[in-house]
Amino acid sequence: MESIVSPIVELVKLISSPIAQCWRYHIGLEENLRKLDERLEDLNCQNRAIASRLETEHILGATILNQEVERWLKKVEKVTDGKIGTVKQKAQNVGFFTRACIGKEVIQVIEEMQQLYREGHKLPVDLIISLPKKNGEILLTTTFGEETTPEKKIVEIWACLMDGEERKIGVYGMGGIGKTTVMKHINNQLLQKGKEKFDDVIWVTVSKASSVFQLQYAIACEINLDLSRSDDETKRASKLYAELIKKGTYVLILDDLWDVCCFEEVGIPEPSAQNGCKLVLTTRLLSVCLGMSCKAIQMERLSDKEALDLFMDTVGSDILSIPNLEETMKLVVKECANLPLAIVTIAGSLKGIDDSNVWKTALEDLGASAKGTNQIFEKLKFSYDRLNDKNLQNCLLCCALYPEDYEIELDLLIEYLIAEEIIKGRNRQAELERGKAMLKKLVNACLLEDTTTRYGQECVKMHDLIRDMAIQITSDSPRFLIEAGVGLKFIPEEDNWKEDLEKVSLMRNDILDIPLSFGSPNCPRLSTLLLSANHHLSSISNNFFLLMKGLNLLDLSKTSIENLPESISSLASLITLLLRKCKKLKYVPSLAKLTALKKLDFYESGIKEVPQGMEKLVKLRYLDLDKCKLEMIPDGILCQLSNLRSLSLNQECGTKIRGEELIHLRKLEILSGVLYDHNSFNAYVRSLKAGGPTYYILQLGFTDGIMWSAVRKWAKVVYLVNFNIPESVVAAGDCPLLLPKDVEILAIKRCRMNISSLSKLRSIINATNLKCCYIKYCGEIEYLFSYSSTIPHLLQTLEVLDLEAVWDLRGLTREEKLGLPSVPRPPDIFSSLRKVRIGLCNNIRRLFRNASPLPNLEDLIIFECDQLIEIISTTSDYHEGGGIPNNDIVVVDVALPKLSNLHLIALPKLKSIPVIADSLQQIIVRECPNLERIPPLDRESYPPSLQCVYIGHDLWESLEWDHPNTKAAIQAMRVQ
Repeated sequence: MESIVSPIVELVKLISSPIAQCWRYHIGLEENLRKLDERLEDLNCQNRAIASRLETEHILGATILNQEVERWLKKVEKVTDGKIGTVKQKAQNVGFFTRACIGKEVIQVIEEMQQLYREGHKLPVDLIISLPKKNGEILLTTTFGEETTPEKKIVEIWACLMDGEERKIGVYGMGGIGKTTVMKHINNQLLQKGKEKFDDVIWVTVSKASSVFQLQYAIACEINLDLSRSDDETKRASKLYAELIKKGTYVLILDDLWDVCCFEEVGIPEPSAQNGCKLVLTTRLLSVCLGMSCKAIQMERLSDKEALDLFMDTVGSDILSIPNLEETMKLVVKECANLPLAIVTIAGSLKGIDDSNVWKTALEDLGASAKGTNQIFEKLKFSYDRLNDKNLQNCLLCCALYPEDYEIELDLLIEYLIAEEIIKGRNRQAELERGKAMLKKLVNACLLEDTTTRYGQECVKMHDLIRDMAIQITSDSPRFLIEAGVGLKFIPEEDNWKEDLEKVSLMRNDILDIPLSFGSPNCPRLSTLLLSANHHLSSISNNFFLLMKGLNLLDLSKTSIENLPESISSLASLITLLLRKCKKLKYVPSLAKLTALKKLDFYESGIKEVPQGMEKLVKLRYLDLDKCKLEMIPDGILCQLSNLRSLSLNQECGTKIRGEELIHLRKLEILSGVLYDHNSFNAYVRSLKAGGPTYYILQLGFTDGIMWSAVRKWAKVVYLVNFNIPESVVAAGDCPLLLPKDVEILAIKRCRMNISSLSKLRSIINATNLKCCYIKYCGEIEYLFSYSSTIPHLLQTLEVLDLEAVWDLRGLTREEKLGLPSVPRPPDIFSSLRKVRIGLCNNIRRLFRNASPLPNLEDLIIFECDQLIEIISTTSDYHEGGGIPNNDIVVVDVALPKLSNLHLIALPKLKSIPVIADSLQQIIVRECPNLERIPPLDRESYPPSLQCVYIGHDLWESLEWDHPNTKAAIQAMRVQ
């Protein structure tokens, strides 16, 4: 009875659905089961690739930083091992009445797999795993001679840390006296000499305006703890406390603390003899040291000799060769009051000046500056005045708009300076180069500091005294209002918005809104308004901008604003409007009157429609609509923006552009976007014969959620993703896709090309600068290139080759006969290759021939290629066209002079590794049961550069060695 009732119940459940939908589930079952198998294959490939990466990194001692990857792997296992089997079993026994029910279930599983596949692409692949965190980070700093004042302080602090009973140490002294520099030396010494006593060294820079919340965030960032999901300080403190306890014994360095803080409120375990931890803080105030029960150590000024030596080190010893200058120089040093920061800054401003008269004038100016109310600021201002370049001075003042101790990303800062028209150039590239040159001058003048974030991003940083000096300059003329990163919850009172105000920075605060009651500040001279990174800012009064007629730059990036105020439409002088990552943005008023606008940035914003009047922005040079929710760009808009230099469009979903419109944009230097179809793509490529963008990403098809890491911004890229070349086009004999002659990167992902070789594109023959080729999840391609006398130059430029899940791939190259005599293969066909990565290609048997030298190969990574027999073929009669190779393989070792990394994983038929590499640093070989020897290691002396060896236990035991002593030596360094 139950077997009859159950289908009826299921059918009743479906009655509420439209009948047509039920019928589609019913009749589409077979087709959907086929799709189910396809999606399963895709997901399994992705799963194997990620799992393989995890396992390889674990071999090298890596650890998972977050649980996101583990959760994803478990979800995949649940679907592939459970749900799919269940639904397939049901489909085998399906009856007429249950067919629609099962059909619906199949669709749901397909959708779940597709969602998992998208999530897999969004996994932070570069952050999934990392090598074990070092117990701190070496910091760049200057060197001291022995018996100098700073060195004596270093010795005193070191003794307290290593031998003394003190658990908390406070280093105090006036600004610019060298507290931070001394502590950088202590940090580095702890990492080099203190490993036995301390497990970790944690350096935290504290800004003047830091609250408990901000201090928690700063410490959490240094120990890779995510506190973003918790706004409650007590809960954050508990999490921080628990994470710090896990660190074991550590030294926590709090640099530039301004107020006494409570350890319990922040979440810092009290340093004690039991936990072995110690705290060192630097501060300008003795009261902070005493308030935190620290042993207080006072920093002292340099001696006269030390001051002179530091000045000479900075300005350069060549200065002594200038006649009559030595006495003047000593007087200049004396004016620096023996403060290291003042000495370095003033010496930087005089570096390279060989005219003694200029030095005498500088001395007079320094003497005059001593009459100011704050002598330190006046001395630093001298260096600002010595720049003698208004643009450089304005550049420095713009850096003061950022919060204290902020690492300012070089690229974003240069964009600001371009928007402020401090930097001007004939084109985008010239502007970027000029910006970097200007910032380098300020670094060389010791007014800015070069730094790099933990993610490798180039930055500059301002010493807080230099920033204070810059703010003091801007308090008079030009007038600045700077309240950046100070925790503001409300916009400054109207009294602060004076008529002569020129620049306002309120970035990185907690402002919630600008209410109607605030009114319209009368600031006709205001040129810059920065409200970015006020993440909770959701609304601005409609009239707020009415009286800001001179506004040139408005930054509302990273706010929660939903509707831009109507008064923005009246900003006729506006040159730059930044709305990056305004993810909740829905409404933008008409831009028709903003005819001066040159830069409009909607990157990753929430807009769904092109703002009204955008076609009127004829001066627009920079337009970024990437990763926004824009559904379409009406025809006829882009072609009117003839002055565009940079255009970035949505490459993930929704927005396509016609190549016919792009043809009108002759001034484009940077372009990225999805072309409408292959005809539109080809039309635009044909137009490039007259010249095209300096950098581009020309894409066909939409991505799976994130851009592939291979697709770099500053390159010339063709990216084909989720795109099928119509069979009719290939059958007609037409070139299915044209490639630009200057393309540098060709990336193909999940495409049905309907071609057996990339050479079928024909236009690839003209690509004389191709450096990287990436192909993933593609069938039909049997050979990468068919070579003939016409294309050897193509393969000679190739530097990176990355192939994953190219299922039908049989080889890299094949000779193209064309009914003509056989063309001899060029001997240097892969001579530029630096990196080769090939995986999940189960039809390939051999990669390279012995006749193809690989003089520049550095990384060779091959995994899960079930049929691979040889890496470098040593069979004399081997033919890539499918001929049967001689089974009598003669092994000839091949020299790869630059090979540093060799990873061979899950290659069950691999018989030999005919490679000699004296430069080898890392070798990983596992799941290669047919290997008998490993020539890179089996020599009288293994490569001197070798750092890491991992060979699976079973393979290690079965290997044959000509040199047993080498085996014993390698055993000692082998990762178990």
